[in-house]
Amino acid sequence: MSPENQALGNHQMYTAPTASTDPLMRLPAVLAVTGYSRSGLYLAMQECSFPRPVKIGRLSAWPESEVRQWIEGRKAARAAT
Repeated sequence: MSPENQALGNHQMYTAPTASTDPLMRLPAVLAVTGYSRSGLYLAMQECSFPRPVKIGRLSAWPESEVRQWIEGRKAARAAT
């Protein structure tokens, strides 16, 4: 039993996420992967065509899986045309 779950005893309803499950990407990494400018990225989020970040205190970060899924969606749309 993991240390995070020991406090729950036999009630293992919660498993603490780890950084390896879905790492978070900060703005410079998202810009590098997508090719967007900062203003272009925020415009895409405003138009609901790009995922919004997760807020961690004052910081914003994007789950890597959501960014990768967005990229794959763009590739699929390109292939469909």
